[in-house]
Amino acid sequence: MTKITAIIPTLNEEIHISEAIKSVSFADEIIVIDSFSIDKTLEIAAQFDVKIIKRKFDDFSSQKNFAIEQARHSWIYILDADERVTPEVEKEILEAVKNPQGFVGFFVKRTFYFCGKKINYGGCQRDKVVRLFLKDSCKYRGIVHETIFSNGKFGFFKNKIEHYSYKNYDHYMSKMNHYGALRGKEFYEKGKKVNLYHFLIKPPARFVIHYFIRLGFLDGFPGYIFAKTQAYGVYTKYLKLWLLKKGIKEN
Repeated sequence: MTKITAIIPTLNEEIHISEAIKSVSFADEIIVIDSFSIDKTLEIAAQFDVKIIKRKFDDFSSQKNFAIEQARHSWIYILDADERVTPEVEKEILEAVKNPQGFVGFFVKRTFYFCGKKINYGGCQRDKVVRLFLKDSCKYRGIVHETIFSNGKFGFFKNKIEHYSYKNYDHYMSKMNHYGALRGKEFYEKGKKVNLYHFLIKPPARFVIHYFIRLGFLDGFPGYIFAKTQAYGVYTKYLKLWLLKKGIKEN
């Protein structure tokens, strides 16, 4: 029987880790790769039958690729701590590894929750990620929005997993600053330029895309806040890039 290793990257995920682990209990091995959490993440994870690896965080791709190398089994299921595998998707996963039909990995769509509210539009209706894949056929690349690269073909699951991305506004701001710093560093290393266009035009344009073009207004006030935060994310990464170019260090 083909076996599965589930991998959960964590950093201060005490509110999520228990349910995340439970949702991949079907896996034959579960690895929690932690970036030295200072909350109760590891204390809670240790209550389950999981392998815990501590590794200093450098970027998302390196963190996940390292964990994949430690996996005992050929099929990998990557689960962000704020995601939940539904019973319907679990069934599709188990069927896929038994009969992959020539696919080396599978996309799954996500039902997105923002501050406890389900978001149906604003681009979320098209949200999909590769979560199940063959260890020897796929590899992550990219510092922030890491992407699976492979020469093989990918299939699609019919059902959706649940994605509880931000529990409140402060949590969102913390994540945006973290992602922004990483993205700004990536831009800096690539020699990208930054000017007023990136501050005055790109953030408002992102809001228009999510709120109007991608129908975020249909989600009411939560859709408006979601579009605003996406615009702020754009502003943040270019601010971090500008600070790096000016040699300004943040506290």
